[in-house]
Amino acid sequence: MKKSNHKLRYLLKRSLIMFSINILLLFILVGRLYFLQIYQGEKYALLADNNRMSRRLTAPPRGTINDRNGVELAVNIQNFQAMLIPEQSRNIDKLLADLSSLLNLDETEIERIKKDISRHQRFVPVKIKDNLSWEEVAQLMIHNNLYPGLIIDEGLIRSYPFKQYTAHPLGYVGSVSEADLKVSDSPLLQVPGFKIGKSGFEKTYDEMLRGDAGRQVYEINAYGRIMREIEKKDGVKGTDLDLTIDIRLQKAAYDAFGNEAGAAVVLDVHTGEILAFVSVPSFDPNLFVDGISINNWQALINDEKTPMTDKAIAGQYSPGSTFKIVVALAALEAGVITPKSTSYCSGKMKLGNHLFHCWRHNGHGHLNVVEAIKHSCDIFFYETALKLGIEKIAAMSHKLGLGQMYNIGLENQKQGVIPDKQWKQEKLKQPWQKGETVIAGIGQGYVLVTPLQLVTMLARVVNGGYEVTPTFIKNDTPPQPKKLDIREENLAIVKQGMFEVVNGVGGTATRARLKLKDIKMGGKTGTTQVRRISLKERAQGIRRDEDLPWKWRNHAWFMAYAPHDNPKYAVAVIVEHGRSGSGVAAPIASKILEQAIKLDIR
Repeated sequence: MKKSNHKLRYLLKRSLIMFSINILLLFILVGRLYFLQIYQGEKYALLADNNRMSRRLTAPPRGTINDRNGVELAVNIQNFQAMLIPEQSRNIDKLLADLSSLLNLDETEIERIKKDISRHQRFVPVKIKDNLSWEEVAQLMIHNNLYPGLIIDEGLIRSYPFKQYTAHPLGYVGSVSEADLKVSDSPLLQVPGFKIGKSGFEKTYDEMLRGDAGRQVYEINAYGRIMREIEKKDGVKGTDLDLTIDIRLQKAAYDAFGNEAGAAVVLDVHTGEILAFVSVPSFDPNLFVDGISINNWQALINDEKTPMTDKAIAGQYSPGSTFKIVVALAALEAGVITPKSTSYCSGKMKLGNHLFHCWRHNGHGHLNVVEAIKHSCDIFFYETALKLGIEKIAAMSHKLGLGQMYNIGLENQKQGVIPDKQWKQEKLKQPWQKGETVIAGIGQGYVLVTPLQLVTMLARVVNGGYEVTPTFIKNDTPPQPKKLDIREENLAIVKQGMFEVVNGVGGTATRARLKLKDIKMGGKTGTTQVRRISLKERAQGIRRDEDLPWKWRNHAWFMAYAPHDNPKYAVAVIVEHGRSGSGVAAPIASKILEQAIKLDIR
């Protein structure tokens, strides 16, 4: 009996312990449920909603780039894309083979598509081809039953309607690279298919042109598949960019080169506004928007006329005889010559043991500074440079804008070279020689300039000595440039010399006169050697440029302004291996100025 009572008490005790544990567990469970559902209910409801919802950024329309008259130079156009949902196609290889002929897909593109399919879940659409034509869209829609899983998606794509005419200043957009992601943490860069500026103004003003992202909210299932769209908010278009370029003049300047290679820049001499800015040959920036093909890229980089180089700012050339304007002005300012000073040109000049030649072998006889500019006499400027010295030549060059970089919003700009004694000592660890001053006097030797710098120099001379700086950004109230410390009478003298170059009897560019009634222009020719002519070749007779391979021919310069009596436009033209400034570059500049005057750009 005692044994039975002991067992009963033991069982009751164990039951009580188990009951207490169950009650404790129940309280813990109820407390946990209260904590999760009441205290943190909002938090977990939000997490659950996030698991059910997929929020995605969408690319906004990119801001347009316009010329000075509002003509759109870079726009967004309707874009149709062929997309494939892999899970809806039983035989992807056969489908791609069927589409290859219709959409002109090569092996590289097919491999890219297969790689994209392997990277994503099979219900995620993969791009087959961008920028479909209306004919391609029609064929796909008519025969859509033959292409299971294929869908047509509509969006926007960047387009450059003027193609090669605006490629260098505008640049182009392209896909976001790994390098881009390291530089910026903008969420927009993560949007599939988003494009950013890769060169030119598209790159410089990229953040301004991008705009603000849109948003789409989808309901998704446990596998991540979209079930329905819940919310859609369009992005805000980027800010438009208005340039100073006039596309009418831009096209005329480019076309004036024909088959030649080179560059031209046109400035408003009072404001510094860049009215035309071309580098020839150019390229079609539309080729880069969706990724350029290997064949097209190889064709561009293997072209000896270097279409990918912006020659207007990255081409550095000896200025040749155009530099004589700088030397003449520096000499007049320093008082080493006067308007009446004359020098005798016999066709050659000796300095030490070296003989320097004039381009006219029989010489020009006695000339003053206006006549020396008119006939582009080398001997006059050899002697003037020696009297002046390289330091004063360099000082005037910098004052007129040579050897400088300008904040115009374009990369790859080159500074050029305006040498002096310190420059040579630092660069070459050698002292300056008198013979180098002689060569610099006619814009040869170490002197290098870009077309942008040369046209800036000319604008400062013909506008009365005001320090205009080139700009691409349109400003309704441009700042007033400061007056340079140059005497107006000396500016008038060199300006008269440039007038005689074009309009005087025997001037070096009389064939380039404007074909406009009562409007005259002034200018200066320049022809620069790209190879040294040996004494042996001089003795045997110098071969004509026309008989030499293209890359051995001289570069041709011409800078000009108009109208002469009230200058408004200045242009600098370089024709690479163009043989002659007067014969090739001057007619191009004349055509450009004629068009500018006809357009009366404001």
